[in-house]
Amino acid sequence: MLFEHYVAELKKVKLLTPEEEQNLWQGYKTDGDLTCRSQLIEHYQPLVFKMVMRWRSNQTVMMDLVQEGTVGLIEAVENYQPDRGVAFSLFATHRIRGRILNYLEREGKLNWVYMDSPVDTEQSTLGETLVDTAAAVSDQAEHNYVLEQLRSAMGRLPEREQVVLSGVYLDDQEPKELADQLNLSLSHIYRLQKQGIRRVRGMLSRMMQEFK
Repeated sequence: MLFEHYVAELKKVKLLTPEEEQNLWQGYKTDGDLTCRSQLIEHYQPLVFKMVMRWRSNQTVMMDLVQEGTVGLIEAVENYQPDRGVAFSLFATHRIRGRILNYLEREGKLNWVYMDSPVDTEQSTLGETLVDTAAAVSDQAEHNYVLEQLRSAMGRLPEREQVVLSGVYLDDQEPKELADQLNLSLSHIYRLQKQGIRRVRGMLSRMMQEFK
């Protein structure tokens, strides 16, 4: 069936690294590369599945929800502005949910039960089939976003704080080693580390609210 084929194809979705995702956005938004656009839509398709699985229905109607959700995903890809500081998965989820709810309201089906229903005789569920994939894509997108914000925040630190945090957390250097390299006391290194962490937390506080 069509929905089963969709599920099978969804299993093939590959998680993107932060660099791959950034390159796709740059290729589409800066260069107008429609291949990058198609790859972004394909990569984020599990977000549609994740939202669709919140309603119980037969597979034909579920496929209708997938189509509506995909329209929302396409709109999100086309309207997303990477430099606005919002993770795409959050931006897209709002669009996808809106399209699906509009469809349900239009069809008079807003009273459908919100649950993950069994789909075969062994009582396995579609949610069990692909929830890990959907969650992984969503989590990866948020991880990529957080990593990018963290790098940006660290880049705005005073030079010594930046060197200390990068050395300790990115390069696995010991504080004593950094103290020797910078010709500073160990207590000074710890003080720079503490100050840097406090600054980064402040810069990331707004972003962290978006994931609550």
